[in-house]
Formats: sequence, structure tokens, C-alpha cells
Amino acid sequence: MSKGNIINRDSFLTNIREKIGGIAADKPVKKPSWSVSPQKKVLEGYDQDQLISVLREQCKEIHTDFYQTTLAELTGTITEVMEEYESESIVYSDDPRFDNANIEEYLQGLNAFKWDRNDRENSIKIAERAEIGITFSDITLAESGTVVLLNDKGQGRSVSLLPANYIAIIPRTSIVKRMTQATDYIHAQVEKEEDIASCINFITGPSNSADIEMNLVVGVHGPIRAAYIVVGDL
Repeated sequence: MSKGNIINRDSFLTNIREKIGGIAADKPVKKPSWSVSPQKKVLEGYDQDQLISVLREQCKEIHTDFYQTTLAELTGTITEVMEEYESESIVYSDDPRFDNANIEEYLQGLNAFKWDRNDRENSIKIAERAEIGITFSDITLAESGTVVLLNDKGQGRSVSLLPANYIAIIPRTSIVKRMTQATDYIHAQVEKEEDIASCINFITGPSNSADIEMNLVVGVHGPIRAAYIVVGDL
């Protein structure tokens, strides 16, 4: 099938630009300057300990198990979660932070599979059968209890989506107030012309869905149980 021809493209777009405010193809659109920014004042003045408290309380609302530990006790906490979830098989991201946190060797001693960035299809099949998926959180939103994953070839979204249960390891320093700070961070990357993730996942606890009568069902399109492990000295 032959492709159609585009006729009067430039004049058409020029007309639209003029109608919406004199925008030209060679002139960048200016970001509006707002007189007030209430979104930036939410949780204003909260320190890191207070944000952790907000996150802990929000976890109760989103049916997520909350743990707080140290780097030295991290492997013991992961083991505790696995026993609580009656899970053994693990899939985890190909992320240098596992090695930096000294838990790579611990995971390799278990029934664990590291996501293979060179074999996506097989990694997905293993993630489908895994009982627990483990990732690090890149940004954590205290207000909503949301884990932000900046996915790449080493961290496919299947790690957090396909297993029956999910563990997010949350560095204390990754915790911010709300979505505002996460979007500010991503926008700053764009402004600096840095590479950004092609897929960004916002995960708020286990999979939840409710019908028109508001009957809550957990685990319809993702993990049935989720645990957040905040680590203070990562």
C-alpha cells in the first residue's frame, strides 16, 4: 500500500501556532510562570525522619508491609519477608546496588535469578514463575507510598509486575515528599539533556482493583503482596 502525500503541512501548522498564541517553529515554548505553587508546600519543612513516618503510615492505607532496617541487617529482613510470604524463588534486577549493598552473594546462595539484560524473553519467563521480585527504589514518594522505578535493560518492569510478591528496597535518601519532587527530578534530567529511562513505573503497593460497587480485589494485574524495606545507611 502506497503512502499518502502530506499537502500544505507547513502552512497548516503555522496557522495552528498563530491561533494558540504566536508560537513559531524556531521559537521554543516558554514554560509558564505561576504566581502560586501549592504543590511545593505539601509536607513543607519535613525532615527525612518525618518523611519516613509519613511513608510508614501511608503503607497501612495501601496494604503494604513496612520494614525499617540497617545495611548490616538487610539480608535478615529480606529472609523475614520471604518467610512471611512463604516464598523461595526470586527474580531481581541487574542493578549494581545489590552488589554495593553486599547482598548479591546472599541472593546467589538462594533460589534467585538476576535479570539478564541480554536475554529479555527468558528473563520474562522466569519472572512469571518467580514467587518474589526484588528491586531498589529510585525515588520514593512519602505522601502516596509510591515507589518510582527508572527502568532500563537491567531492570525490566517484569521484575516488579509478574511475581506473586514484590519487595522494594528503599534507600533512606531516595524518599521525597510527593510526586512534585519526582517530576522535578525527571524534568531536570531533560533540561540537562541527560539520558532518561524509556519506561518509568510508579508502584503504589500491591495490585489493587475495585469494581463499580467498590469491592476491593488485590492481585488482579500484579503482585498480591508487597513489602517496602527502608534502609538507613545505603
